[in-house]
Amino acid sequence: MKIMQKEHGYLVISLGGTPNQYSISDSVSNWVQPVALQGVFHSATYFDLAGLNQREKTLFFKGATVQQLGNPTVTGGTPGDSCQVYDIMTSSPMSADQLTSFTSAGNFAGLTAAATSGLTFDQTIYARRREYVVSVDLATWGAMQLVSDDQLGSLNPTASDRVYSYRIIAASLAGTNKDLAVLGSRQILSAEAREEPEFEYLMRLKRSYELQQSHDED
Repeated sequence: MKIMQKEHGYLVISLGGTPNQYSISDSVSNWVQPVALQGVFHSATYFDLAGLNQREKTLFFKGATVQQLGNPTVTGGTPGDSCQVYDIMTSSPMSADQLTSFTSAGNFAGLTAAATSGLTFDQTIYARRREYVVSVDLATWGAMQLVSDDQLGSLNPTASDRVYSYRIIAASLAGTNKDLAVLGSRQILSAEAREEPEFEYLMRLKRSYELQQSHDED
């Protein structure tokens, strides 16, 4: 059994003097803002499985989780301010547009008429969505309160040499001149490399290769 982990660093999002115009004021890791001024931010990396997948063996996942320390905080926050935090581990690379669409549709096909992420249940090894809000009781303190905790994923095995790791933060802050600080996360996978029948392994290897080549941005 092998335990693997990837970390996404902290992010501080600033809402300036104009409503609904966001920017990165401080960060650790490779955070990006795909669309200037909008409140959606992405961080991307991957688990390198090349040393784990022994010749002609498939990686079977036994478990997945996400660790973090503390809820997001808002400086100057008011009741109703909110943010959504997504931690995603997939067997298929995702484009910036797909990551943004994931905040509306998850890995469900046709969940909404407006968006689909293109990510399937099978390709989603594990994903977690958490929503936080500023409540009346906590507004002066600055800490956000967890109001929703959802999990998705199949833990399907893979013959690929990597698993893609993403974090998305979607901010929704009212007014102006606020800072949203979100601490980093550690995404964890436990897995075991095992042999399977040759035909099944070759088909899984072929599918893993096709997913990587479809839109791998690395």
